[in-house]
Amino acid sequence: MPTPLFASNALWLDPFRPLTMANRAQLEAAGWWVSTVSTLEELQTVLPARQGGVLVLGLGLGTHDDGEREPQDGLLEDVQALLAQCSHGVALVCRTERRQLEIAVHALHRGACHVLAADDWSQASWQLARQRSGQTIAKPLTTAPNSQRGAQNASKTDSTVRSVVYVDPVSRNLLALAQRVALAPVAVLVEGPTGSGKEVLARVLHESSSAASGPFVALNCAALPEHMIEDMLFGHEKGAFTGAVKEHRGLFEQAQGGTLFLDEIGELPLALQAKLLRVLQERTLVRLGGERAIALQVRVVAATNKNLREQIAQRAFREDLYFRLSTFKLRVPPLAERSGDILPLVGRLLAQHARPGQAWSVSAEAQAALLAYAWPGNVRELENVVQRAMVLCSDHLIDTAQLMFDDAPASFMAALGYQSTVPANAAPLAPTAASAADMAIAPSHLHTAVQHSEHHAIRIALDTSHTREEAAHKLGISPRTLRYKMARLRDSAPVQNANA
Repeated sequence: MPTPLFASNALWLDPFRPLTMANRAQLEAAGWWVSTVSTLEELQTVLPARQGGVLVLGLGLGTHDDGEREPQDGLLEDVQALLAQCSHGVALVCRTERRQLEIAVHALHRGACHVLAADDWSQASWQLARQRSGQTIAKPLTTAPNSQRGAQNASKTDSTVRSVVYVDPVSRNLLALAQRVALAPVAVLVEGPTGSGKEVLARVLHESSSAASGPFVALNCAALPEHMIEDMLFGHEKGAFTGAVKEHRGLFEQAQGGTLFLDEIGELPLALQAKLLRVLQERTLVRLGGERAIALQVRVVAATNKNLREQIAQRAFREDLYFRLSTFKLRVPPLAERSGDILPLVGRLLAQHARPGQAWSVSAEAQAALLAYAWPGNVRELENVVQRAMVLCSDHLIDTAQLMFDDAPASFMAALGYQSTVPANAAPLAPTAASAADMAIAPSHLHTAVQHSEHHAIRIALDTSHTREEAAHKLGISPRTLRYKMARLRDSAPVQNANA
C-alpha cells in the first residue's frame, strides 16, 4: 500500500468498538496513522510524550454493540479536561451511531471539529475529517461552557460550527472533484439553484488550492448598479471623477494571490462583461482614470443560478466570456437531491445558533418530516426552518409541531397530522390523530392553522428579542417582512377576538 503524502498521526480512543485490521487499513488509505489507547489513564500517560506534534483524537460516542447507552457526557468532558492541558494544537474528531443527532450536536457544541457515523469508513469521509482537523490545529479546544477561556474558545467554536457539511454520496463526490479541480489554477463556473451553497463550494475551492493563504473576496453582481460594480471590480485613480479624493484598489487587486468569487454572474451588464473578458484574457487591468497596467495573479470562481446557455441565445450573456469562465464547471445539486446532508446540516445549524450550554435534539418524527420535505429554498430555507423551530421550542426537543415550512403543500401538512381547527387562544400547534383525508377536505382550516402558527412564532420572537431587527433575524425574515406580517396580525386581531 502506498504511503499517504500528508498523513495525520492520531490517537484512537473507543472503549466499546475495537479497531480492526481492516479498519486500520481503510484509515491508512485515507491518510491516517493511528495508535490506540484503551482508557483515559492511558491517554493521560501518552499525551505529554506527544508535545510539539499534531494530535487528532478519534472519540467514539453513542451506543455500543450490546445496545447499552454509554455515558457520552462524562467521557467527552474527561477527554476535554485532558486535552485542555496540552500546549500544542489539538483537534477532536468524534464518531456516533447514525440518527443519534442529539449526540452529534452535543459533540460539535463542545468543540469537536468533525463528527462521523460509526460505520462510515469511506476514504472521502476520513479525508474530509483530516482536512477539518488540520484547520483546527494550533487553536485551543473548547472546554465547558463556563470555562474561563470563554471569549477565546467561543470564536473557535463558531469557526468549526460553520464548516461545510458534505455527507451524502452526491455531495462527497462533488467535494472530491472540487478538491481535485482546486489544485489546477483554472477558472471555475459553479452552477446551482438559489440557496444551495454555491459560495460554500467556492470557499472549498479556495481553501483546497495553493492560494489558500491568500484572500477570498466575494461580490454579488446583482447587488449593485453598473457604475458601482465597475469601480468595485477594477478600482480608480485619485481624481478619476468628481469625489475620487484618493485611489481605490478594486476587488481584483484586493484578491491578489487568492480567489475572487463573482456570484450571480448572469446578472452582470453586457458592457461590463466585455471589460471583464479583457481582464481575464490579459491577466492585467487598468484602473479607471489610470494608465499603468497592473498584473494580476487571481483565481476567478463565478456562480450562477441561471442557464447561461439560454442567456447566450437571448443575447443577454457573451458566449466568449462564458467559455472563459467555464474552464471547469461544477454543479451544486438542490438539497432534495442530496438528502443525506439534511440531518447533518440540521445538527450543524442547531449547534451554530444554540446559546452556550444548550443541547438541542430532534424527534424521530421531526427528522422524518425534514427528510420528506422537498426544500424548494434549499439550504437557506432549511436554516430558516431550524431557526423558527428553535424560537417555537420550549424544551430543546424539536418536534413536528415546531416545523414551519415555507411552501409545504396541504397534503404534506396533513401527513404531519396538524389540528384541522385552531381556537384563537390555542397553544402552539401540535400533532393530533387527524387523518390525511380529514385534512384534505378542509383546506381553509389548514390555512388557519398555518396562519396561527406564524402569528404565535412572531409573538414569541418579539417577546424574547430586544429589537424588531433581532426578532426578524430569529424568524429568518427581513425586518420589512416582519413589519408587514405584524400589520396583518393587528388587522386580524379583532376577527380573532370576535370568534373567541
